[in-house]
Amino acid sequence: MQKQPAMVLPGAVQMRIKNSQSSSGERLSQTKSMVLPEPDTLQKPMNRHRRNQSQHNVEGSVGLQTILKGEYLNKAKISEGGKKLRKNWTSTWVVLCSNQLLFYKESKQEAVANLKPGGKPDGVDLCGAIIEWTTEKSSRNVIQITTSNGHEFLLQADHFPTISKWHDAIKKAADSLSSGAGGQSCGRAALHRSNSIECLSRPTCEPTKPKSKETKSEHRRSIMFKLNYSASDSADKNGVKNRLKKFISRRPSMKTLQEKGLIKDRVFGSHILTLCQRETTTVPKFVKLCVEEVEKRGLEADGIYRVSGNLAIIQKLRFLVDQEEELDLGDSQWEDIHVITGALKMFFRELPEPLFPFRFFDLFVEAIKIKEPTQKVQALKKLIHQLPKPNHNTMKLLFHHLRRVLMKSKKNLMSTQGISIVFGPTLMWPEFESGNMEVNMVYQNQIVESILIECVEIFGSGGHVKSAQNILEIRN
Repeated sequence: MQKQPAMVLPGAVQMRIKNSQSSSGERLSQTKSMVLPEPDTLQKPMNRHRRNQSQHNVEGSVGLQTILKGEYLNKAKISEGGKKLRKNWTSTWVVLCSNQLLFYKESKQEAVANLKPGGKPDGVDLCGAIIEWTTEKSSRNVIQITTSNGHEFLLQADHFPTISKWHDAIKKAADSLSSGAGGQSCGRAALHRSNSIECLSRPTCEPTKPKSKETKSEHRRSIMFKLNYSASDSADKNGVKNRLKKFISRRPSMKTLQEKGLIKDRVFGSHILTLCQRETTTVPKFVKLCVEEVEKRGLEADGIYRVSGNLAIIQKLRFLVDQEEELDLGDSQWEDIHVITGALKMFFRELPEPLFPFRFFDLFVEAIKIKEPTQKVQALKKLIHQLPKPNHNTMKLLFHHLRRVLMKSKKNLMSTQGISIVFGPTLMWPEFESGNMEVNMVYQNQIVESILIECVEIFGSGGHVKSAQNILEIRN
């Protein structure tokens, strides 16, 4: 049977009839394809050999025209659909086609050879894309590509002329597509025949796809949203600042809040003179409560004042004291005596000015340097009696209490040296750390130890009569 010649009719549908011979007889098959011919140009017959090759050509399979040949660039995808991604640079073979960028793992020839049948390289659709230089995402020579669907890519090259060439070419292609000059390129599609080796690409019949317009309009809306959001965000910040200024200017004074009972004066961290004046006493009430509770059930406790209590429970006790709530140190939650001693030490450490006032620190150091014992005791006694009354009376109560602790030293295993090491830096420190801190600490311990030993001589009996044997035990 003779082959029928292909008839080419301008502006019409081209039909080609193929004949194939099989073992069972003759069989006729027809293949139709829609082709939009160029004006005043006759359709040339397609070479079968080249048509067979196009099955294995990546660009031919997608029907794209290469604008810029492949080159290795550094690529990073930093956003997908508006969701930020971790920046990860990879070296990629990049090819610029009429309406998209193609990314290969290897060079063009290796990528084509290794590509699986029917597979496609990664690509970036340039329809409605924004191409711009950026310096925020990396150090140098970087362009950012933002697609209409919210994907963001970075391309980078070591040499500026290289990346500049790609920037200009990609931007030109994207601008061409956005302005409509590339409308046919955006709408190109590949026709694959499952029962034939032919792969014919054609432009779509529709001059412009509505989807491209929607994508473009969505991109414009996205840009407008970003601009509006930035403006509204700035306005919100200014509004917050103005509201804060108004609130601060209208807020009540500290005195008003204290009169209404909304803010209460603290016990911990208050100056001892202020605290005693508020409580109308010369010794803080909390100090008296702690001393009484320790003498009631803790004088024989092993390592009293040396062992630390549970800090969380100590902080809880401190909170209740600052809230001026009714406090019963005999309650079961304060069963551990080391919690009470820890709270007492914390009270003295958090005084804005120590029990030994700053202006007396150097005077006490000079007194402790006196070699003659009697003169040393008299110098210490004179300084102590010059202290403000709350400091003097609190010191008198505390040191007499510590002497009673030392009288049980066989049970609690505490000594004058142990007590002075604990209370030396707790009761006195210089206002400004000048000189050697270790030397100052030695003096602090010596001052507390000397006052502790000569407590009766300096403060008087304190309401307790002590035997000569007990005084000797304290000295030893």
